Amino acid sequence: MAKKKRRTNDALATNNKARYNYAIAETYEAGIELTGTEIKSVRASKITIGDGFVQVRNGQAWLDNVHISPFEQGNRFNHDPLRSRRLLLHKKEIDTLQAAVAQQGKTIVPLRVYLKHGFAKVLIGVATGKHSYDKRETIKKRDQDRDLHRTMKKRY
Repeated sequence: MAKKKRRTNDALATNNKARYNYAIAETYEAGIELTGTEIKSVRASKITIGDGFVQVRNGQAWLDNVHISPFEQGNRFNHDPLRSRRLLLHKKEIDTLQAAVAQQGKTIVPLRVYLKHGFAKVLIGVATGKHSYDKRETIKKRDQDRDLHRTMKKRY
Protein backbone atom coordinates (compact mmCIF):
# COMPACT_ATOMS: atom_id res chain seq x y z
CA MET A 1 0.00 0.00 0.00
CA ALA A 2 1.38 3.38 -0.97
CA LYS A 3 2.23 5.88 1.72
CA LYS A 4 -0.08 8.90 1.72
CA LYS A 5 1.86 12.02 0.81
CA ARG A 6 1.34 14.94 3.17
CA ARG A 7 0.34 18.24 1.61
CA THR A 8 2.52 21.27 2.31
CA ASN A 9 0.43 23.01 4.99
CA ASP A 10 -1.27 20.04 6.65
CA ALA A 11 -1.27 20.56 10.39
CA LEU A 12 0.87 18.17 12.42
CA ALA A 13 -0.56 19.56 15.68
CA THR A 14 -3.30 22.07 16.44
CA ASN A 15 -4.21 23.90 19.62
CA ASN A 16 -8.00 23.66 19.55
CA LYS A 17 -8.48 25.22 22.97
CA ALA A 18 -6.51 28.36 22.07
CA ARG A 19 -9.28 29.92 19.98
CA TYR A 20 -11.81 28.96 22.67
CA ASN A 21 -9.83 30.35 25.62
CA TYR A 22 -8.27 33.36 23.88
CA ALA A 23 -9.23 36.09 21.43
CA ILE A 24 -6.47 36.01 18.81
CA ALA A 25 -5.50 39.52 17.64
CA GLU A 26 -2.74 38.76 15.11
CA THR A 27 -0.75 35.75 13.98
CA TYR A 28 2.86 35.17 12.96
CA GLU A 29 4.58 32.27 11.23
CA ALA A 30 7.83 31.23 12.88
CA GLY A 31 10.37 28.51 12.23
CA ILE A 32 11.41 26.22 15.08
CA GLU A 33 15.03 25.38 15.85
CA LEU A 34 14.98 21.59 16.29
CA THR A 35 17.58 18.86 16.72
CA GLY A 36 17.83 15.85 14.41
CA THR A 37 15.64 13.49 16.39
CA GLU A 38 13.09 16.21 17.17
CA ILE A 39 12.29 16.89 13.52
CA LYS A 40 11.78 13.17 12.97
CA SER A 41 9.26 13.07 15.82
CA VAL A 42 7.51 16.21 14.54
CA ARG A 43 7.17 14.70 11.06
CA ALA A 44 5.53 11.68 12.71
CA SER A 45 3.04 14.06 14.46
CA LYS A 46 4.41 13.22 17.93
CA ILE A 47 4.01 16.79 19.18
CA THR A 48 1.59 18.35 21.69
CA ILE A 49 1.17 22.13 21.79
CA GLY A 50 -1.93 22.41 23.99
CA ASP A 51 -0.10 23.78 27.05
CA GLY A 52 2.54 25.71 25.14
CA PHE A 53 3.35 29.40 25.28
CA VAL A 54 5.94 31.79 23.87
CA GLN A 55 8.28 33.99 25.89
CA VAL A 56 10.64 36.69 24.68
CA ARG A 57 13.98 36.49 26.54
CA ASN A 58 17.20 38.35 25.69
CA GLY A 59 15.85 39.49 22.31
CA GLN A 60 14.86 35.97 21.22
CA ALA A 61 11.50 34.20 21.16
CA TRP A 62 11.33 30.84 22.95
CA LEU A 63 8.63 28.17 22.69
CA ASP A 64 8.09 26.64 26.13
CA ASN A 65 6.06 23.73 27.53
CA VAL A 66 5.62 22.02 24.15
CA HIS A 67 6.06 18.26 24.30
CA ILE A 68 7.86 16.51 21.44
CA SER A 69 8.08 12.78 22.12
CA PRO A 70 11.51 11.14 21.94
CA PHE A 71 12.23 9.46 18.62
CA GLU A 72 11.67 5.71 18.96
CA GLN A 73 14.70 4.67 16.90
CA GLY A 74 16.90 7.28 18.54
CA ASN A 75 19.39 6.20 21.16
CA ARG A 76 21.65 8.42 23.26
CA PHE A 77 21.07 11.32 20.84
CA ASN A 78 17.44 11.71 21.88
CA HIS A 79 16.29 15.04 23.27
CA ASP A 80 14.51 16.28 26.38
CA PRO A 81 10.77 16.29 25.47
CA LEU A 82 9.93 19.57 27.24
CA ARG A 83 13.01 21.67 26.51
CA SER A 84 12.67 25.29 25.39
CA ARG A 85 13.00 25.72 21.65
CA ARG A 86 14.07 28.91 19.92
CA LEU A 87 11.68 30.40 17.39
CA LEU A 88 13.12 31.83 14.20
CA LEU A 89 11.63 35.28 13.66
CA HIS A 90 12.81 38.61 12.28
CA LYS A 91 14.04 41.16 14.81
CA LYS A 92 11.12 43.52 14.06
CA GLU A 93 8.62 40.71 14.68
CA ILE A 94 10.26 39.87 18.01
CA ASP A 95 10.13 43.54 19.02
CA THR A 96 6.44 43.70 18.07
CA LEU A 97 5.73 40.56 20.11
CA GLN A 98 7.63 41.91 23.10
CA ALA A 99 5.67 45.20 22.95
CA ALA A 100 2.38 43.27 22.73
CA VAL A 101 3.18 41.10 25.74
CA ALA A 102 4.15 44.17 27.76
CA GLN A 103 0.48 45.19 27.65
CA GLN A 104 -1.67 43.86 30.47
CA GLY A 105 -3.52 40.62 29.71
CA LYS A 106 -1.71 39.71 26.47
CA THR A 107 0.07 36.44 25.84
CA ILE A 108 1.51 34.54 22.89
CA VAL A 109 0.20 31.03 22.22
CA PRO A 110 1.07 28.45 19.55
CA LEU A 111 -1.91 27.71 17.31
CA ARG A 112 -0.66 25.18 14.78
CA VAL A 113 2.48 23.26 13.81
CA TYR A 114 2.98 22.26 10.18
CA LEU A 115 5.64 21.54 7.57
CA LYS A 116 6.37 24.09 4.87
CA HIS A 117 8.88 23.12 2.17
CA GLY A 118 10.34 20.52 4.53
CA PHE A 119 10.80 22.90 7.48
CA ALA A 120 8.76 22.80 10.68
CA LYS A 121 6.79 25.99 11.20
CA VAL A 122 4.59 27.13 14.07
CA LEU A 123 1.74 29.61 13.77
CA ILE A 124 1.72 31.77 16.89
CA GLY A 125 -0.92 34.26 17.92
CA VAL A 126 -0.96 37.32 20.16
CA ALA A 127 -3.94 36.62 22.37
CA THR A 128 -6.09 38.10 25.11
CA GLY A 129 -7.84 35.80 27.57
CA LYS A 130 -11.61 35.46 27.22
CA HIS A 131 -14.06 35.70 30.09
CA SER A 132 -16.61 32.95 30.70
CA TYR A 133 -19.42 35.01 29.12
CA ASP A 134 -17.30 35.44 25.97
CA LYS A 135 -16.81 31.67 25.83
CA ARG A 136 -20.57 31.10 26.12
CA GLU A 137 -21.09 33.56 23.26
CA THR A 138 -18.60 31.61 21.14
CA ILE A 139 -20.44 28.35 21.81
CA LYS A 140 -23.79 29.95 20.99
CA LYS A 141 -22.50 31.36 17.69
CA ARG A 142 -20.96 28.02 16.71
CA ASP A 143 -24.26 26.21 17.42
CA GLN A 144 -26.22 28.77 15.38
CA ASP A 145 -23.84 28.37 12.44
CA ARG A 146 -24.12 24.59 12.65
CA ASP A 147 -27.95 24.76 12.66
CA LEU A 148 -27.90 27.17 9.71
CA HIS A 149 -25.65 24.85 7.68
CA ARG A 150 -27.84 21.89 8.60
CA THR A 151 -31.03 23.60 7.40
CA MET A 152 -29.36 24.84 4.21
CA LYS A 153 -28.12 21.32 3.51
CA LYS A 154 -31.66 19.89 3.89
CA ARG A 155 -33.12 22.59 1.66
CA TYR A 156 -30.86 21.80 -1.32
